[in-house]
Amino acid sequence: MAETRKLAAILAADVVGFSRLAGADEERTLARLRALRSDLVDPTVGVHNGRVVKRTGDGLIAEFRSVVEAVRCAVEVQNEMRDRNAGVSEDQKIQFRIGVHLGDVVEESDGDLMGDGVNIAARLEGIAKPGAICLSEDAYRQVKQRLDLRVTDLGATSLKNIAEPIHVYSLEVGQHGIGQRAPAESAPPRLSIIVLPFANIGGDPEQEYFVDGVTESLTTDLSRIAGSFVIARNTAFTYKGKAIEVTKIGRELNIRYALEGSVQRGGNRMRVNVQLIDAQSGNHLWAERFERPVTDLFEMQDEIVARLANTLNAQLVAVEARRADRAPTPDSMDFYFQGMAWLNKGITPENATNARGFFERALALDPTNVEALIGKGMVDVNAAISFPGDNGAARFAAAEKAATEALSVASDHPLAHLCLGMVLAFTNRAAQAIAEFERALALDRNLAGAHALIGQSKLFMGRGEETEAHVQESLRLSPRDPWTYVRGLIVGFAKSALGRPDEAIFWLRRSIESNRNYSLSHFTLAGALANLGQMEEARSEMAAGLALDPQFTIASFRSTTWSDNPIYLRQSINLIEGLRKAGLPEE
Repeated sequence: MAETRKLAAILAADVVGFSRLAGADEERTLARLRALRSDLVDPTVGVHNGRVVKRTGDGLIAEFRSVVEAVRCAVEVQNEMRDRNAGVSEDQKIQFRIGVHLGDVVEESDGDLMGDGVNIAARLEGIAKPGAICLSEDAYRQVKQRLDLRVTDLGATSLKNIAEPIHVYSLEVGQHGIGQRAPAESAPPRLSIIVLPFANIGGDPEQEYFVDGVTESLTTDLSRIAGSFVIARNTAFTYKGKAIEVTKIGRELNIRYALEGSVQRGGNRMRVNVQLIDAQSGNHLWAERFERPVTDLFEMQDEIVARLANTLNAQLVAVEARRADRAPTPDSMDFYFQGMAWLNKGITPENATNARGFFERALALDPTNVEALIGKGMVDVNAAISFPGDNGAARFAAAEKAATEALSVASDHPLAHLCLGMVLAFTNRAAQAIAEFERALALDRNLAGAHALIGQSKLFMGRGEETEAHVQESLRLSPRDPWTYVRGLIVGFAKSALGRPDEAIFWLRRSIESNRNYSLSHFTLAGALANLGQMEEARSEMAAGLALDPQFTIASFRSTTWSDNPIYLRQSINLIEGLRKAGLPEE
């Protein structure tokens, strides 16, 4: 039987006193447990990108892509159980105890997990108090900067059948603050958000399933945003149809944001309005309207949810970066969000330097911050692509190292796969790159950039005719993406290579309208204009490009190792000739 050894975040859970509960009323206890699995435990594991590996009678073992996801899942389950047990007599309460460990496991061919990583998680669960979560030191190290719960240090603890004592920490769910900090002083977790049930304007009962579907799908998709903490749909739907102040919900759930919206159908069109609200102050932070023809409702639901999730990702990062900039004592995640804000402004030498600086400060404070490690890799790979003459090979190597390190800790992190794919695509490994982009999309269907980069990779493989369709899919999912300027450049580059400068000009102008500070768009547009004989405008665009990157030359373009595919190399002659006509220096 084939097996794979890997590092994994393992969650083990069981019901406290299950034998006693079953002995008193077996049929009712089993029915309650089955209901909890179907409407709370399994959906919450799924929302946090986990999978149930096995069930152990009244318990389960689950695997997660990161400790952060495992602990968020555990906290959410325990909080929900506390609410459900309110008013239930002590002898009838179903309470979970949970253990979380980061360790080495062996994965069998059937997906089952074995080894010390699983055994330690199970032993941690066994010593947890009812309603609490026990973490090993390895797991606690990954999340200690992101917790807003009271933590009890249990010290080195001997666990049954485990050779060496394990340092254990107990999270007291429902008791905020670390040490002696008072609950009133605890701040809501970053990117903590509830998607309130959308309102069905008009009350058409046939539309209700669509409205609830948007709410549920959006809850799931927002949980894929790096660093997010999304309240489970079970809790969110308790507010359905109720007029409750958002600030009150913010206090009750200790969250920063609420997303509310409405769906209205008029004739053959469907309109969705959404608002992002600061749950602490009640201020509106962002609003948007989505309107589509009513054709296939489920297809439209997917598109609306994808656009919302992509737009919200950028908006939430920007809001968190502004908060971080005002923080008196910024921590690792504060610096991460500031780095992302600079990265989302577009790749210029100044923006790249600022972004990388913030990611490095984040890692100096917390070397286990995977998000910051990926951010640093994204800066390096984009700078290597955009400024090939500025130590590009070293930047590609640094980006590949960062992505590989991130995947060694979080093997299912979609952005780590995206970062590695970019390195592979632009270092003459396009087929391998496509595999990484497809893996990223399997993990996060809304990762619009992966679609565009598949199109870029196909150009490098001599299949430029296919590029535009992939970019169009990217723009369909995220039409207002911060990286729209890159999408336009990819198609413009492909059209220029294919000898269609008139089509290239349309896309390249669209790219520059999105971001006027990206030199490659100006250079490529200059070449396309020159190939059409529009020399005055071509020289103007060339001057704009050289103002942004004075070191770019014909020689530096030729020296790139993006692809040795013979079809692509022949097509590149169109680009080079256009650049030369437009006045790009040879050396």
